[in-house]
Amino acid sequence: MLVSACSSGLGADTPATDLPDSATTSAPVSVVASTDVYADIVQTIGGNAVRVTSFINDPNRNPHDYPADARNQLAVSRAQLVVENGGGYDDFVDTMLSATTTKPTVVNVTALSGYNPKPTDGEFNEHLWYDLPTMVKLTSRLRTELAALAPRSANTIAANATDFTHKLQALQQTEARIKTEHAGDGVAITEPLPIYLLAAVGLSNKTPEAFSQAIEEGDDVPPAAMQQTLKLLDSGDVKLLAYDAQNAGPQPDAVLAAAKRNHIPVASFTETLPAGDDYLSWMRTNIHAILVGLAASS
Repeated sequence: MLVSACSSGLGADTPATDLPDSATTSAPVSVVASTDVYADIVQTIGGNAVRVTSFINDPNRNPHDYPADARNQLAVSRAQLVVENGGGYDDFVDTMLSATTTKPTVVNVTALSGYNPKPTDGEFNEHLWYDLPTMVKLTSRLRTELAALAPRSANTIAANATDFTHKLQALQQTEARIKTEHAGDGVAITEPLPIYLLAAVGLSNKTPEAFSQAIEEGDDVPPAAMQQTLKLLDSGDVKLLAYDAQNAGPQPDAVLAAAKRNHIPVASFTETLPAGDDYLSWMRTNIHAILVGLAASS
C-alpha cells in the first residue's frame, strides 16, 4: 500500500516483544487508524502482531477537511480493524467504511467514551485523546479486539495493554496531585482542544465560549468576544493560557501576545503527535507543561 505507516516511537515505553510462537508465524493484523495518535496506541499494544496505517499525521492537516482518496479507500478495504475518533471529528472514515464490502471491526472512540456527542448544553469536545479515562477504555477494547484477531499473540497483547494501562493510570495520578493544589484556578484557551486535560487537573476555563468556538470552527471571532478575552488576560483571573500551536492566526496570536504581556505562562498543545514522541511521552510533556506553568504563576 502507498499509504504511509505510523511509527510507534519506541523508547522507554516500548511494548513487550512477541513470544517466538506468536505473530512471527502469521501475517500481522492490518489496522487503519484515522490519526497518528490512535495508530501509536494500537502499535504499542499490538506490537509485532499488527501493521498500522494512519491517515492524518501531518500537523497542518485538518481532519474535518481531509480529502480521502483511492489509496485511503484501498487501505480501509484491506483492514481487519479500523480505529476512528468519531463524534464528527473524522467523518471521512465512516464515508470510506460505507463504501467497502469487507466490513472490518470498527472501534469508535466516541462511542467508547460514554460522552453524549450531541449534548443539549454546549458543544461536544471531540478531542478525546486528551481524556485519559477514555484512553483506558480504548486500551481495554483494543486488547480484546486484537487478541481475537491475533490469538497466537494474545498473551503478549494482554501484557502490553496492562503495561500501557498502568502508565495511563500513573498519568492520572499526576493529574490528581495537580488538582489538589490548583483546583479552581482560572485558565484561558484559544480553542477547546485540551479541555479534558485541563478539567482533570482542576482548572476552570474562563474563556468566552464565543471566542474559542469561533477559533475552532475557523470563523472570525465576534468583536465583543475578542475584547472580553483580551480583558480576561489583563484581569489577573487566569494563571495559564492553553494555546493550540497548530491553529495560529491573528486572533489567537493576539491572545498569546496579551498573555505574554501580562506574564501569564503559556502551555502549547497539538492535535497530532510531535516529531519523535509517542502517545505516553506526549501526554507526560503536556501535563508537565501545565504543572510548570501553574508553578510559575503561583
